[in-house]
Amino acid sequence: MKIAAFDTSSKALTLAILEDETLLAQMTLNIKKNHSITLMPAIDFLMNSLDMKPTDLDRIVVAQGPGSYTGLRIAVATAKTLAHTLKIELVGVSSLLALVPEQAEGLVIPIMDARRNNVYAGFYQSGHVVRPEAHLPLAEVLEIAGATNQPVTFVGETAVFAEQIGAALPQAAIQPSLPDAAAIGRLGLDLPAQSIHDFVPNYLKRVEAEENWLKNHKESSDSYIQRL
Repeated sequence: MKIAAFDTSSKALTLAILEDETLLAQMTLNIKKNHSITLMPAIDFLMNSLDMKPTDLDRIVVAQGPGSYTGLRIAVATAKTLAHTLKIELVGVSSLLALVPEQAEGLVIPIMDARRNNVYAGFYQSGHVVRPEAHLPLAEVLEIAGATNQPVTFVGETAVFAEQIGAALPQAAIQPSLPDAAAIGRLGLDLPAQSIHDFVPNYLKRVEAEENWLKNHKESSDSYIQRL
């Protein structure tokens, strides 16, 4: 099975082409660029480098969230368009799970900066979810991590939080890491294909405009989106 996998849920853009679990080509850009401008040319470049045509692909695997609202919309819209146009399978995987190293021991907590000292956080042990992914204050994540009786490793967008993590949990390991499209592709290799029509980003948090709207409106079936 030939797979195109990509992630634009953060500042970094990562893209890979795989055949089953074998990585054929990969590109990662960790620069502040508009992903809507760079994603499709990057896909074209890797496909051309491999002498492959879009019709050679069997499946699209995309980081479905959480992460940047704009980044997720770009990735999901691109993935749905490609899958629909090429009539191939579409699969989404967690942006946080894709940050977890394969051989990590103990509790692994991938985090992404959600601004205002909040994070998107996952909690994994041996690749399995031990607590639901969530949008949380960093202080709450540190409290959860401090209550465990096993080694703790923070991965992902850790640089901005390293000082706070070190102060609260001196024994915790801190491993900054970038999204890895090859890992995303392998995670999505054996998952069941999803409905292209129903596929949406997993934001984990309402957009700020919706939160502001809800301050003056009760949440109901007549939602913010329906009103707009």
